[in-house]
Amino acid sequence: MDSRTWGIFGVIIIYLLGMVAIGVYYMKKNSSAGDYYLGGRGLGPFVTAMSAEASDMSSWLLMGLPGVAYLTGVADAAWTAIGLAIGTYLNWLIVAKRLRRYTEISNNSITIPGFFSNRYRDKSKLLVAISAIFIVIFFIPYTASGFAACGKLFSTLFHVPYAQAMVVSAIVIVAYTTLGGFSAASMTDLIQSIVMTGALICVVLFGISTVGGADVVMNDAGELPGYLSLTQSYVDGAAAEYGTIKIASMLAWGLGYFGMPHVLLRFMAIRDENEVKISRRIASVWVVISMGVAIFIGLMGHSMTENGIIDTLTGADSEKLIIMVGTLMSKTGAVGVIIAGLIMSGILACTMSTADSQLLAASSSVSEDLLKGVFHLNLNEKWSLVAARITVVVISIMGVLMAIDPNSSVFGIVSFAWAGFGAVFGPVMLLALFWKRSNRYGAMVSMLSGGTMIFVWKYLVRPMGGAWDIYELLPAFLVAITLNVIVSLATGAPEREIIEEFNKAVGK
Repeated sequence: MDSRTWGIFGVIIIYLLGMVAIGVYYMKKNSSAGDYYLGGRGLGPFVTAMSAEASDMSSWLLMGLPGVAYLTGVADAAWTAIGLAIGTYLNWLIVAKRLRRYTEISNNSITIPGFFSNRYRDKSKLLVAISAIFIVIFFIPYTASGFAACGKLFSTLFHVPYAQAMVVSAIVIVAYTTLGGFSAASMTDLIQSIVMTGALICVVLFGISTVGGADVVMNDAGELPGYLSLTQSYVDGAAAEYGTIKIASMLAWGLGYFGMPHVLLRFMAIRDENEVKISRRIASVWVVISMGVAIFIGLMGHSMTENGIIDTLTGADSEKLIIMVGTLMSKTGAVGVIIAGLIMSGILACTMSTADSQLLAASSSVSEDLLKGVFHLNLNEKWSLVAARITVVVISIMGVLMAIDPNSSVFGIVSFAWAGFGAVFGPVMLLALFWKRSNRYGAMVSMLSGGTMIFVWKYLVRPMGGAWDIYELLPAFLVAITLNVIVSLATGAPEREIIEEFNKAVGK
């Protein structure tokens, strides 16, 4: 490695050591499983907002979204971003406050499966088992996508084997998550959201300066047929139709928020439900601005290609756009090396902020819900923490094994996992919070049908193309929520105790 690369490497190492140090610091503050998984329900509004959105965005923000915009233009990326922005706002507006109150009232639930079980008084523990299994099913590939993003970063930047780079990144993420739990993940997520924001700003300013201005970026993009249109996309050098069905399909990304365990856990952990309003404003503004900037980076990348500043990127390589811009910046001098290091750290921040939250949510489902709830292992607080940490390590190993292929697409993997969580948990969460007549039978059928439909639509229906080419989250969500209502109405009404608790949670 030359001196510039060593400089970038040094900045990244300092950043990574800082994240591990936070984990060590918060390790001493975890005296119970509740502390480990929810930080004692003591998050302030700013930390709650920024950690929730940082854990949500992942490497998709700095790699996936710019890559999609670079390849096909505005339509795909913009409609996805609009759906996510709407979903973010609505999730904070209608779910956050009620979930915070309801989980505390309902036997102080500290996991999403645990809340469903307590909410419906499910003595059979089937709800817990089904929930935990789906969390593991969809979180392993989601975590794998994060490890893959780190592997791509280091292998491209330092010219080291992809597998080795990916494993080292995974070890660091696992280290601070295993040590510090939810509090460490939330605090590092706050820092990482700041680093991510800085990375976006630096990339945009540098890219604009190299091509000659924002007007040049927009003019270059405008020369491609359909590139700047919201009703057309750029495919193989020509404009392709982008109809109503496709738009609805991309907007459906917003439905996923209602079922994201790692985001919902932030709602449960906020210090005071009355502070949710502040968090909502912070989160909504940050999401809109960050996604808008990420899309612009994709357009800027095209302009840099047109002007011979960077090579043409195809397929999954388009997700390396920001890495290439950062590498160019490092050639401008010592300050450029430091900024490039921060940009690369920003990519890590996106990945780590999601991976740590996903690992915690998955480990809580296994250790708290499966081991203690389903298999009735009598674990004290000390052994509950040990089980939680072991679970984080085991799930990480499985994620590493899945991420071993360097050609996997970050955007594609995230898209599938996002759909899975949205369809499995979204309908159940909404009806659990807002419909007193829902029952455990409806919830179980909803989860099973939503999860099954994701696979059926993704691999059997969607490949048919045409009108069937719809993002699997939309049909799966609609099927799940419809069956939830039908089955709940066709089976017995909830007991009086459940209705009284529901009324208390909604403030009646």
